[in-house]
Amino acid sequence: MDKVRETALKALYKIDEKEAYSNIALDETIKENRNKLDERDVGFISEIVYGVTTWKLTIDEIIKKYSKIRLKKISPWILNILRMGIYQIVFLDKVPKSASVNESVNLAKRYGHKSSSNFVNAILRKVDKKDYEEFFEIKDDIERISKTTSMPTWIIEELLKDNDIKKVEEICRCSNVRPKVTIRVNNLKTNKDELAKILKERKIEFKEGVLDDFFVLKNIKNIENLDLFKEGFFTIQDEGAGLITLIVEPKANEIILDACSSPGGKTTYMAELMENRGKILAWDLHEHRVKLVEENAKRLGVDIIEAKCEDATVFKQEYTEKFDKILLDVPCLGLGVLKRKPDIKWKRKREDVVEITKIQEKILETCSKYIKPNGQIIYSTCSIIKDENEKIIEKFLEKNKNFDYAKIETSKCKKYIKNIEKTGKVQLYQNEENDGFFMCKLQKK
Repeated sequence: MDKVRETALKALYKIDEKEAYSNIALDETIKENRNKLDERDVGFISEIVYGVTTWKLTIDEIIKKYSKIRLKKISPWILNILRMGIYQIVFLDKVPKSASVNESVNLAKRYGHKSSSNFVNAILRKVDKKDYEEFFEIKDDIERISKTTSMPTWIIEELLKDNDIKKVEEICRCSNVRPKVTIRVNNLKTNKDELAKILKERKIEFKEGVLDDFFVLKNIKNIENLDLFKEGFFTIQDEGAGLITLIVEPKANEIILDACSSPGGKTTYMAELMENRGKILAWDLHEHRVKLVEENAKRLGVDIIEAKCEDATVFKQEYTEKFDKILLDVPCLGLGVLKRKPDIKWKRKREDVVEITKIQEKILETCSKYIKPNGQIIYSTCSIIKDENEKIIEKFLEKNKNFDYAKIETSKCKKYIKNIEKTGKVQLYQNEENDGFFMCKLQKK
């Protein structure tokens, strides 16, 4: 039995049937089978799990083409075996079709019965790359984009409210690009030149990030097992998240609130930029997520962060006008980070927009009472829908005349964002290099 594909199958089962997040399901399943796997195996398992999760809609359309049995009637184990086989045949050139078919049939024998393996064999032998290519001939724009980029139609329709069809197609296509591995240098423990020297000595491939404190690593696996990571010389962070922190412009000795802080990437970066002087209150709704912030702070040698379990929607009198700056990286649909979390596409529904925007409005309204006069609030999401972004801000400013947009300082990030000095808001859509996100800077008059 192929332990590698079987491990991937178990992770996909957890994602589908137990509604586990793809990264958590993958990590758990690999740990459970670690003694049977080497580093190459882990890479291939990750490829299959993320690949199948990313391309599920497209793959299921191919299954429908050849199966007389409806998807809902197929055992979840057999359905995921079919998805794995089709992903390898259609999207992975390095795997011979014969190997994909044979290993899928063997898995079906173990997780089904004789007719299951015959069913899998019959379908996979018919599948070809042209099954995917045919989707590009679809005349209806929404259906074509949906099937060629594996994107639910409701997301495409939402994006079409504010973008033309060409832009929407690019956003959907770039949501499937495998993300880069970026790290942020911890200047409290080292500096960029020193870390670059160590990476070169260890023959770890890297290039300069767009932002000053970042490197992009190449061909790196299990990065969290490196002693450099464990000792806090760097942390793993997307440059978009780093950019949001730079726009906060945290300064030494300020008192700052990070109201939705876990796992603490932006929180710890603020502390580093403050040279570990001042105070940051870091809140999260769940105790286990507060611990993540504390663990990250400890690893990076940061001691000005006070992490607490707090609900940012509930007003607390003792925090009134207490903070110089407040970062509100609010909960959102996460449609700007689909390349990192592809399962979001299948977990979210159109009606979630209404529920999530209520929470966002409440957090902004409540926390606005905690800012000092002349203080600044930075509101951000990893979303690309106006309802979660500009419309929230417009509604808030209409109700709160004592706030207005603040100029965004871009001297440290001009290569990343151009020509935004005159506005206090930025909407970036995902492309080949970056995730999609929104950020806005408000000042209390």
